[in-house]
Amino acid sequence: MLYLCATPIGNLEDMTFRAIRILREVNLIAAEDTRRTRKLLTHFDIHTPLIRFDENCKSIVAEKILQRLQAGESVAVVSDAGLPAISDPGADLVRFAIDSGIKVCPIPGANAALSALICSGLDTTKFLFAGFPPKTKKNRHEFLEKLSTIETTIIFYEAPHRLKNFLSELAEVFGERQAVLARELTKVHEEFLRGNISELMNIDEPHGEFVVVVEGNKNFQPLEENPLEFYEKLLEQGFDKKSAMRETAKKFNVSRREIYNTLIKEDAK
Repeated sequence: MLYLCATPIGNLEDMTFRAIRILREVNLIAAEDTRRTRKLLTHFDIHTPLIRFDENCKSIVAEKILQRLQAGESVAVVSDAGLPAISDPGADLVRFAIDSGIKVCPIPGANAALSALICSGLDTTKFLFAGFPPKTKKNRHEFLEKLSTIETTIIFYEAPHRLKNFLSELAEVFGERQAVLARELTKVHEEFLRGNISELMNIDEPHGEFVVVVEGNKNFQPLEENPLEFYEKLLEQGFDKKSAMRETAKKFNVSRREIYNTLIKEDAK
């Protein structure tokens, strides 16, 4: 059996009784950071052997783990914090195990994204977990534009040193929406900062781990059959192409990229 075992995201009391039992009973624990996991295991008096399983060695180590699973042993996978396999190399091991006919069992527990969501005050009936944004500005902008029309609450992870730039780009693409910054969840300095995206951009030098929860696009309406007519009217009124594109996007509450693609299709007819 391959167990996916949740670990604390801050407070050690996040650990469940079942997780402690499973980590004691399995033959091996695969951890993203063995030094960090060793501290956790020591705290709970767990002495199960550890093996490192991260992005740098996952292919080689996965083969060793699968061999042990196929030999009838049980292995637990843990991430540095929270549920493994979410924005985590454990997802690859899960796929390898399933493809090899190995049973996979979740051991639920703490999760930063859901913890931030339920305390956000934003809509929780439907939501999208978007994970970490791309690191390059071009890819990040395209990533955000694709998400800009989504009507459900969106959850991001972001590193503190990139947070202010990310919020600035988020405001540029998403406009004024309600958002929440959840910082240092379940830790001593846990904090929730709420407001419009532009207000949250004024945060002092960010420290700690952040979850960003953003309101969905409440004004989204599907494109009318032919936004080209609106665009052409603006050109007739003296707008340049770039300004006309921007105003058309604003009119239809969508990204400029979607307007651009629509115009291309119309021109091709």
